[in-house]
Amino acid sequence: MCVFRMKRGQKRGDKVEEGGGSVSGPGPGAPEVCKRLRRGDSEEREQEDGAVDWGRLPEEILLQIFQYLPLLDRAFASQVCRGWNQAFHMPELWRCFEFELNQPASSYLKATHPDLIKQIIKRHSNHLQYVSFKVDSSTESAEAACDILSQLVNCSLKTLGLISTARPSFMELPKSHFISALTVVFVNSKSLSSLKIDDTPVDDPSLKVLVANNSDTLKLLKMSSCPHVSPAGILCVADQCHGLRELALNYHLLSDELLLALSSERHVHLEHLRIDVVSENPGQQFHSIKKSSWDAMVRHSPKFNLVMYFFLYEDEFGPFFRDEVPVTHLYFGRSVSKEVLGRVGLTCPRLVELVVCANGLRPLDEELIRIAERCKQLSAIGLGECEVSCSAFVEFVKMCGGRLSQLSIMEEVLVPDNKYGLDDIHWEVSKHLGRVWFPDMMPTW
Repeated sequence: MCVFRMKRGQKRGDKVEEGGGSVSGPGPGAPEVCKRLRRGDSEEREQEDGAVDWGRLPEEILLQIFQYLPLLDRAFASQVCRGWNQAFHMPELWRCFEFELNQPASSYLKATHPDLIKQIIKRHSNHLQYVSFKVDSSTESAEAACDILSQLVNCSLKTLGLISTARPSFMELPKSHFISALTVVFVNSKSLSSLKIDDTPVDDPSLKVLVANNSDTLKLLKMSSCPHVSPAGILCVADQCHGLRELALNYHLLSDELLLALSSERHVHLEHLRIDVVSENPGQQFHSIKKSSWDAMVRHSPKFNLVMYFFLYEDEFGPFFRDEVPVTHLYFGRSVSKEVLGRVGLTCPRLVELVVCANGLRPLDEELIRIAERCKQLSAIGLGECEVSCSAFVEFVKMCGGRLSQLSIMEEVLVPDNKYGLDDIHWEVSKHLGRVWFPDMMPTW
């Protein structure tokens, strides 16, 4: 690199000659020469130091990077420079957000910092589109969620989920306080397509507000364990929300009238219906649904999925599986009797998935074989605390064949007999499945 020195007595306007000479008068190209020299010197230093000006990264690159960062890391990164701080506030980064509201004294889960919540409400409430609230069992966390909801007056949410990691949470709030906060979102959003409000004190009048403002856009509604909602409230939703695709509710809200309403020609075909059959007290009585109502539903929506979760005691299954039911996904969360599983094989021809958490000590050989014979679409099965002889299990897999895409069986379920032992069953089942299979192992810790 050339070095220029000013001689003693030389004026600033004199042109400097390479080698120490000088020429009187300012040269017309002097500023450009100096700029090139400074630019070259800067580039040379960057090459020598290997330095990169991260503050000049394009916004689209920063957006991609920030999307992969946890919120706390993103906040720290925003303090690096002005450009990164501006990127931190780009609307695209705030369309989807989960408020984690947990009390340190009652939960080990992390919580969204209160200062950040204030900043989100002040600067980004109008950018929020996909929002969820995750709260612990404390009333304080549920109240904090309602406080945030009541301030979302400038938002246009598309999805809203209220998730309680433990009960009672929202159910402990005054009903009027919760409804007031929720209706703020219902009234101002106008474009809700997905709403999950399980275990909340939502009621029929608030559902009418929901329908009045979001009937054209609502596609998914999950509201299990909402004791203040009546069958009439669900009928209002079914009657007005013609774009409804997925509905989840408790069995006590299911009725013949609702199924017939969902089967009306005015409605778009429902794709998923989830029913939670939960016993709050031992010996609880359950109503039955007519076969004709289910038949109307199948005629109207032949490909709809009926998902049923059972959390009942064994003596409460009386009204169920007496007539044909179009259930496709069936989960038994508590012990279910051998007799009930036998009825499942006779009354559930559309069954695709079956999960049995517990049964007892009586082998389910005949019941499994019957399910394999009658349920021609069965492709997934899971067995927990049950007993099945190895021979019956091999026969079951042989009858179902390669259509069993998921086969989750604990090793303790399989009982060796005079034909197959535990060492043999792996090879036999793998042969009929057309792929390598092993039973699940119980963890040793």
